[in-house]
Parts: sequence; C-alpha cells; structure tokens
Amino acid sequence: MGIDFGGLADKAKDLVNQHGDKIEDGIEKAGEFAKQKFGHEQQIDSVVDKIQEMIPDKPAAGDEPKPGDA
Repeated sequence: MGIDFGGLADKAKDLVNQHGDKIEDGIEKAGEFAKQKFGHEQQIDSVVDKIQEMIPDKPAAGDEPKPGDA
C-alpha cells in the first residue's frame, strides 16, 4: 500500500488556492515574530515576500469559471 503523493500534492494546491489569503497572513505573522525574536529584519522581509509571491492570488468573483466552461 503506497502513498499517493500526486493526490496529496493536488489537495495541497487546492488548499493554497482556497485559503491563500489566510496563509499569507500567517506567514506575515511568523515573519514579525522572527524579526522580534532574532532581528535580521531585511532578510526575514525578503523571505516573507518570496514565499508570499509563490501563493496564487484568488480569482476575482467575476473571474471564476462557470459550470460548463472549459
């Protein structure tokens, strides 16, 4: 019995697409915590920005595909 890594990756992508805004907020809070704890503000800000750039933006309400669209 093996692990379906493709299925896990698909689920992770779906979660990021659905909850990207919450993930970005969490990353921002983690960055602020790290800066308070360790300093190195510029390096931490750079990493936070790069991570947030990897998270896709949610489509605007009018841009969502309609059922039957392909």
